[in-house]
Amino acid sequence: MQKLNDFALRAFVKASSGVQKFQADTKGVTAIEYGLIAGLIAVGLVTALTLIGTNLKTLFNSVANNLSAA
Repeated sequence: MQKLNDFALRAFVKASSGVQKFQADTKGVTAIEYGLIAGLIAVGLVTALTLIGTNLKTLFNSVANNLSAA
């Protein structure tokens, strides 16, 4: 019975130590933050390029029409 208690105690101590290490590890949190920042930048770029794209399309069509008329 004593061996079983010792085994259970060692298992509990290892599990507690693992949980404490997991809570202290901030690498995953940092990766998530970088992912969110990259996502926001991507949304901003898509929005900006969509707004600019319409103007660029008009400009290039105008240039193409002027070149074909020349």
